[in-house]
Amino acid sequence: NYTWFIVFALVTLSLATGYFPSRYENWSLAGYFGVGLLTSILFFASVLVHELAHSVVALSWGIPVKSITLFIFGGVANIGREPDRPLAEFLIAIAGPLASLLLALGFGILWVGGEWLNFAPLAGLGLYLGTVNLWLALFNLIPGFPLDGGRVFRSAVWAVTGDMNRATRWAARTGRVVAVGMIIGGGIMLLMGNWSSGLWLAFIGWFLDNAASQSAQQAWIREALEGYTAGDFSSGCRTIDSNMPLDWVVRDYVLPRGESCFVVTDGQAAQGVATLNQIKQVPRQSWGWTPMRQIMTPLSSFTPIRAGETAYLAGKYQPARGTLEEFLE
Repeated sequence: NYTWFIVFALVTLSLATGYFPSRYENWSLAGYFGVGLLTSILFFASVLVHELAHSVVALSWGIPVKSITLFIFGGVANIGREPDRPLAEFLIAIAGPLASLLLALGFGILWVGGEWLNFAPLAGLGLYLGTVNLWLALFNLIPGFPLDGGRVFRSAVWAVTGDMNRATRWAARTGRVVAVGMIIGGGIMLLMGNWSSGLWLAFIGWFLDNAASQSAQQAWIREALEGYTAGDFSSGCRTIDSNMPLDWVVRDYVLPRGESCFVVTDGQAAQGVATLNQIKQVPRQSWGWTPMRQIMTPLSSFTPIRAGETAYLAGKYQPARGTLEEFLE
């Protein structure tokens, strides 16, 4: 994500001009920036390892991983679907913090080795990255959804109640409490004059609150659609020839029958979908010479889904053109 480049530059600059100069004297400017740059690269490599740990365990349970994105808050693995059992949720969630703890141990050994060899750059790099990875593991273990600790908490509630949606709501509520605590803590730090840390903590809290709220909403939607399939919500649109002008469609189908959804064909195969809303967007005086093929949305703009697919999964797809509300009307 483009925000990664911003935070990468800020971390490098902070290390080279603040952290290392305050702890180690008599380095050259090139030395400060060289070690700062290497430390920053290894820091984000550590974040990537954290997310790869989640991904490897998810793949071992047959859960697809679409991507890993590095952004301003660190990283996130885009897992294709939710785990189908509490144990899978627990193992996928705990894998990231465990990887960070192992990295903290490794960099701690590097720090001790640098001190033993009296090589300050190695010791400084190891100390910083060991500390950061330790804090990364501990922070992610906070029981606030969607942090890893929140997912561990959800897996425990899920195992006890047998209800994933209820567990998600409980974990999301806990996540919102944690987020509000961060925002209040950040506000207190601002009042005490610690502007940078206060703003950052409050911003993270705001981000977590939004993520927890969305998770709770998804759980509500998933619960409401439970037991329904995509076929239950299909409307059975009227089939219309692609050359038929709009005024004929309105005269023969819209006004007398109240139909508002049309599958546009070339006489045999379906070519696209058109709605009453799309017809209304064309000036009334142009209806006589405007064919349906001119206003339709081509089928290539849609993601096909089987009628037997769960309604919740179907609701996650949206047409590439137009709005979801337009096609649901």
